[in-house]
Amino acid sequence: MKIYTRRGDEGQTDLQNMDRVSKASPRIEAYGNVDEVNSLVGRVRPTGYDDVDEWLAAVQNHLHIIQADFANPEPDDDDPVVRDEHVETIEQWIDTADEELEPLTAFILPGGGDAGARLHHARAVCRRAERRAVVLLEEEEGVNEAAVSYLNRLSDFLFVLARLVNARDGVPEENPTY
Repeated sequence: MKIYTRRGDEGQTDLQNMDRVSKASPRIEAYGNVDEVNSLVGRVRPTGYDDVDEWLAAVQNHLHIIQADFANPEPDDDDPVVRDEHVETIEQWIDTADEELEPLTAFILPGGGDAGARLHHARAVCRRAERRAVVLLEEEEGVNEAAVSYLNRLSDFLFVLARLVNARDGVPEENPTY
């Protein structure tokens, strides 16, 4: 398989069903942003914490499923899709990680140690990916709503993980001043 095909040189690309669309279409924009989140999550690992690294590895696989899901406007029953169970799993992980943290009482500035700051960055890009997914959901029929919910929950999870890693690393949270 060649890496380059020249088929995209004029600003078009293929979807899973081989339909040609603009590279600026909401569908391409949505799964392109998910790809960016996936790359940033990959940049965080390894954090030095086995539980966090296992969660992030699973998240990367979930994000890959979302990319495939968004790239396929007409999925078959056996095609990969994110389901409500994936969202519930993220919620369980948030609850588990949150048990180790002091309650959040104010806004915090994104940053901290290396892994914590990278998790905050991934969270911010995840929010953008969610916004692009909402545009796709609003403009096209048949978009998997569970994938949009997953991205919403994932940004919360990345925030909690940033706090968790920073706490474990002994890096204090900073609050904004107004």
